Amino acid sequence: MPTKIEKDTLSGQNTTGHEWDGVKELNTPLPTWWVYTFYATVVFAIVYCALYPSWPWLNGHTKGVLGYWSRAELTQELAEQAKARAGFVDRIRTTSLADIAKEPELFSFAMAGGRSAFQTNCMQCHGAGGAGSHGFPNLVDDDWIWGGSLDQIRATIEHGIRNADDKSRQSMMPRFGVDGMLTGAQIAAVTDYVLSLSGKAQATPEGAQIFKDQCAACHGPEGKGNQELGAPSLADGIWLYGGNRDAIYRSIFYARNGSMPAWTGRLDEATIKMLTIYVHALGGGR
Repeated sequence: MPTKIEKDTLSGQNTTGHEWDGVKELNTPLPTWWVYTFYATVVFAIVYCALYPSWPWLNGHTKGVLGYWSRAELTQELAEQAKARAGFVDRIRTTSLADIAKEPELFSFAMAGGRSAFQTNCMQCHGAGGAGSHGFPNLVDDDWIWGGSLDQIRATIEHGIRNADDKSRQSMMPRFGVDGMLTGAQIAAVTDYVLSLSGKAQATPEGAQIFKDQCAACHGPEGKGNQELGAPSLADGIWLYGGNRDAIYRSIFYARNGSMPAWTGRLDEATIKMLTIYVHALGGGR
């Protein structure tokens, strides 16, 4: 409740004239250093607003008497960087993939550009280091489904896998269980045979015969795959969708037909070539 202003006997300060439940509030002034600091910030803000762009308007902002604009400075820096890169980009565009790998300076630039493009466009599926994940191929193990040469990798990047592009990589694994091509017992038998190729199970004659009749045409008689068909090797212990019994059974029963977008039209030619160089190097550069 309001009371009269009076001097506190202990501190010597005046009260504010207010009292709550018998407690009177002291009117303690702010420290002098704080007051001067506050005034200094106000002065600084006024000077800053006068010198530099600050206040927005409906159609722009105040320019400031110095005319400085950080965006203009950034634009100039980016233009200078683009000019510095232009020479390398033009050389990459006109140089074959094999010759890029032979020129150390150009190769280093391509690796840096490819790494940047990979981080922007590819790591979401293949991982930051290219190690892949369930359903997304590992690019660092030199085990390629569609081939690991420079030209093969470029074709895969340009046209993708199982998409609407006319030159897309195309393959289709049958749904042996869903479509009733094999019974559950037959799928179990061929699953054991597939596991036996990498030493994880004991094959049966029935499983071997089913593999020969149904799978060998694409994966080969020894299960080593066929890159021209996009049929992965089943004998190297490297699995895209998991290598345990349940995962392999489900792959045979339901089939696996992952897709990859075509990057032609999304990325320019030089970027695709730099990305090719980078991905090729991830797999050992063979």
